[in-house]
Amino acid sequence: MIVWLNGPFGVGKTQTAYELHRRLPGSAVCDPEHLGFGLHRMLPEGLRGDFQDLPAWRQGVFEVLDLAARRHPGPLLVPMTVTEPRYFDETVGRLRGAGHDVRHFALLAERGTVLHRLNGRGLLPGLKREGFAVARLDGCLAALRAPEFADHLATDHLGVPQAAARVAALCGLRLAPDAGGPLRGRLRRALVGVRHIRLD
Repeated sequence: MIVWLNGPFGVGKTQTAYELHRRLPGSAVCDPEHLGFGLHRMLPEGLRGDFQDLPAWRQGVFEVLDLAARRHPGPLLVPMTVTEPRYFDETVGRLRGAGHDVRHFALLAERGTVLHRLNGRGLLPGLKREGFAVARLDGCLAALRAPEFADHLATDHLGVPQAAARVAALCGLRLAPDAGGPLRGRLRRALVGVRHIRLD
């Protein structure tokens, strides 16, 4: 099974993916952003736009997830924002067409909720360093509410463990107990956030 977690930047896709990974033995996180960052690094700075516009990114995402789904026995967890219907068809749709069980969820929240989450993430919290995410927030929310991006999951009143539990239940996946308590949970999420800070 491929569990694709879509949503606006800052809604909690990566945190939810890693919470699922922690509580689903045998699962793996496959983040298509890594492929996009690699393609960016190959290009001169003046040619770096949205890496999703590169056919190589869409083809690469399909090929890597197709390979992983055929050879890895556990669930694959894919945190990635895709709002362009054609790109969605070339990734999620193509994987489904190849026979893979792809469960897609658009994690949504009200604008203010996402801004609050963006404001608090990273080592130096603040919206100033989240300009890319803020500039695309309204467009992402509008696009992802469309029927082709179902299933929709409202996360305004869900913490990361609750969002992960909801996704797992909808997929028929049994999570291991959430051990460790709230403090350890916050520390785990802080470490996930630090590991995903972009420096380039």
